[in-house]
Amino acid sequence: MPGTFHRGVFTLSFDFELVWGSRDLVRSVPALCDEARVTRAEVFGPLLDALTRLGIQATWATVGHLFLGEARRVDGVLHPDIVPPRHSWFLEPWFDGVPEGTEAEHPEYYGESLVRRLVAAGQEVGSHSFSHPVFGDPGCTRQVADTELARCVAEAERLGVQLRSFVFPRNVSGHLDLLARHGFTVWRDVEPAWFHHPNMPHQVGRLGHLASVAGAFTPPTVLPIRSEHGLWNLPASASFLPYGGVRRAIPIARRVARCEAGLDAAARSRRVFHLYLHPINLASAPRPMLAGLISVLESAARRRDAGELEILGMAAVAERARKAAVAA
Repeated sequence: MPGTFHRGVFTLSFDFELVWGSRDLVRSVPALCDEARVTRAEVFGPLLDALTRLGIQATWATVGHLFLGEARRVDGVLHPDIVPPRHSWFLEPWFDGVPEGTEAEHPEYYGESLVRRLVAAGQEVGSHSFSHPVFGDPGCTRQVADTELARCVAEAERLGVQLRSFVFPRNVSGHLDLLARHGFTVWRDVEPAWFHHPNMPHQVGRLGHLASVAGAFTPPTVLPIRSEHGLWNLPASASFLPYGGVRRAIPIARRVARCEAGLDAAARSRRVFHLYLHPINLASAPRPMLAGLISVLESAARRRDAGELEILGMAAVAERARKAAVAA
C-alpha cells in the first residue's frame, strides 16, 4: 500500500498460550505443563522487562483462558457457554482434561495475573481464541468459533482490554466474518515464503524453513492487505525458530542474523518486518534464546532511535493502513 509508511516498521507478535497451544497434540501433558511453568518463571518476566526497558509494544495474542484467574465446573461441565470443537485428532471431550481451580493451583492453564501485567506495562493484548481450536478445520464450526470469540471479548472487557488483533491457532484461518462481527480489525497470516505454500510437501517445506534460518536468508517484508469483511491481514515475515530437536543444530546467532536482515530490509523498503514466536518455545533454552531475541529487540530499538524504523503493534499497523486507505 504506497504511502502507508514513511519509514520501515518492525512488528512483534506473540502466540501466548502456555499449555493451550499443544495440549491436543502432545503425548505427555505433564511435560508440556513443565514447559509452561518454565515459561512463567524464566521467560515471561525477563521478556516483558526487556520490552519495557526498550519502549517496545508487542502484540500478545493471548488464549482467552489465560484471562481467567479461576474456573469451576457447572453440573460437571467446564465452560458450558462454549460449544466445544470436534477435531478428528482429539477424541476426548474438549475440556475434560482441563483442571478446574485457580491460577495458583494450575498456573499452566490460568493466567489472569500475567495478562494484568501486560496491560499495566502498556503492551497490546490481542486474541488467540479462547481455548485454541483450529478455526479452519471442519471440527470448528461457526457456532464453536462464535462462542469462542464472544467469551474472549467478554473476558478481555472484564480486564479493561479492547481486542483488535487476532492470531489464528496453528495459523489456520477461518470464519473471518465472525472476527469482524466481534470487533477485530486485523489478523496475522502465514509468511509469504515458498516453504509455506499449501501444495508443498511437509518435509520439503520443513527442510526449506530450516535452511532459510541456517543460512540467515533475508525474510520477506510485508504490507497490510485489506481482506474480507473490512479486516486487515498483516502477514508474518518470519518466526524466531524454536530450539528443540534437530533445530538445536542451528546456532542461535543464525536466528539473530536472519532477524537483523529482516530489520535491514524493512528499513530499506519502508515495509514491515513482522516477527512472531511462541514464548513457550523459549522454555527449552531460556537464557540463550532470550539473549538472542533481546539482541534483536535492542537492534530494532537502535534503528528506531536513529529514525530508520518505527515499532508498531498489529492494531497500530492496521489503523495506519485504514487511515491511508481513507485518505487515498
